Amino acid sequence: MNPRRLLLILVPYGWLLALFLIPFVIVLKIALSDTAISIPPYTPLLDLAAGWEGFKSFLGQLDFENFVFLTEDDLYWKAYLSSLQIALVSTIITLIIGYPIAYAMARSAPEWRPTLMMLVILPFWTSFLIRVYAWMGILSNEGLLNQFLLWTGLISDPLTILNTKTAVYIGIVYTYLPFMILPIYATLEKLDASLLEAAEDLGCTRLSAFWLVTFPLSKSGIIAGCFLVFIPVIGEFVIPSLLGGSGTLMIGKVLWEEFFSNRDWPVASAVAVILLMILVIPIILFQRNEQKNREADQ
Repeated sequence: MNPRRLLLILVPYGWLLALFLIPFVIVLKIALSDTAISIPPYTPLLDLAAGWEGFKSFLGQLDFENFVFLTEDDLYWKAYLSSLQIALVSTIITLIIGYPIAYAMARSAPEWRPTLMMLVILPFWTSFLIRVYAWMGILSNEGLLNQFLLWTGLISDPLTILNTKTAVYIGIVYTYLPFMILPIYATLEKLDASLLEAAEDLGCTRLSAFWLVTFPLSKSGIIAGCFLVFIPVIGEFVIPSLLGGSGTLMIGKVLWEEFFSNRDWPVASAVAVILLMILVIPIILFQRNEQKNREADQ
């Protein structure tokens, strides 16, 4: 094989090995360990000086006790279900808001597109934490939103928004909206306008041409945007902690409490492994389906 081609292949595999596979194996090993009052707070530890016998003894002490524990405590599966629900609803809301924005950007005059693109990515120029703290000020009982609604006369008493799921959805949608807009915009911008003209020449209205031509051809951008929003949201910790309060249950908060409050690294690692499985399996199934579709098209 050409050395240059071999190098190109090794770079991504080396990246995956160093930044995904090795950390995952370490987390999986901790998930199969037991809690201990020591540094690090789990046992057993691999003793390379003990040789093969030490390695066999090390493997013999690993078990699935922490995974069994997760199935017996309601807190964990409720946290998984709540995270899935919040991630799914947030993704749908983000798509409903983001698609029209991306469509308008793609159909705007070419000289305006860089400006619109800059406005979409402008929030990233400030710290993520500062933006979330700003929402705390806006959504509190004495915040700007309640003051505005009271001033307009729409409400007579301040609404309780902060420390509710509504605040979590607002924070998530605001934070992750650019991740939905950008891939959809990239797809729509490349769309051949002559296809729409052909559809209208054949008798389609603008609405039916959009539904029959534009929307199906933007499917790849929609799927990419949904993955970019859904995957990080399901493990989100900061937004539900600051905007949702103690009443919002998400697996990211449970994970943080197990690691840093309870110092139960094995259980926290088991939670992380299951969370990874929840995210990886649908991605693999989707990629296999896409590959089958490509093979069918050929």
